[in-house]
Amino acid sequence: MPDLADKVIAITGASSGIGEETAAHLARRGARLVLGARREDRLTAVVDAITAEGGTATGVVVDVGRREDLQRLTDTAVDRYGRLDVLVSNAGTMAVSPFDDLRQDDWDAMVATHITGLLNGIGAALPVFRRQGCGHFVNVASTAAYVVTSPMAVYAATKTAVKVLTEGLRQESGPDLRVTLVSPGFTDTEGVGKGTDPEIAADLIRRRDEIAMPPSAVASAITYAIEQPEGVDIGEIVLRSTAQG
Repeated sequence: MPDLADKVIAITGASSGIGEETAAHLARRGARLVLGARREDRLTAVVDAITAEGGTATGVVVDVGRREDLQRLTDTAVDRYGRLDVLVSNAGTMAVSPFDDLRQDDWDAMVATHITGLLNGIGAALPVFRRQGCGHFVNVASTAAYVVTSPMAVYAATKTAVKVLTEGLRQESGPDLRVTLVSPGFTDTEGVGKGTDPEIAADLIRRRDEIAMPPSAVASAITYAIEQPEGVDIGEIVLRSTAQG
């Protein structure tokens, strides 16, 4: 039997990169998926690819900065499959820049996605998990939460907030819920360098091509945490390519 047969898992940021790879990974293990992302065309393509291989997936257009969208994601899981076992909060943006560039819209986007989005997911899923008497939060942070480098201070601050919120949630979760923080290093995704200064983008893309690990590595880590027996909580996973140092 597949390791995750019939487990119902919702994933945000599921239309590309880590989210897309995690969805494919979990589907191959028998999970039933509710996938959220902003780009409907990309999301549909991910769902179609999973179902074409015999997996089970449903797509929901989600902007994690909107409470009602996260509520719709969790409601879809419960309405369609009767429950929600895991919420993977993976949506992210990496529009990094020096403070002197004053790209405040980018700062707002990182706060809205990484902090507000995470809190919206908790607000939508926690009541479901409490009613069920079980559930698992998997929150994706970054190694930037551990080491701050220029010009990534705002990004690092929001990912540090993810780390802090996850630990606080773990402490309050009680014996019936599981809470996992997954902090990847440089990962080969399309989001690297997107929306930032062209010179910084070129440097990030160069570094990505030199040292980044594949998103499948992060998907494997997330799957590992989810696959643990009931009553076993993987609190934190930090992973990076050996070249990152």
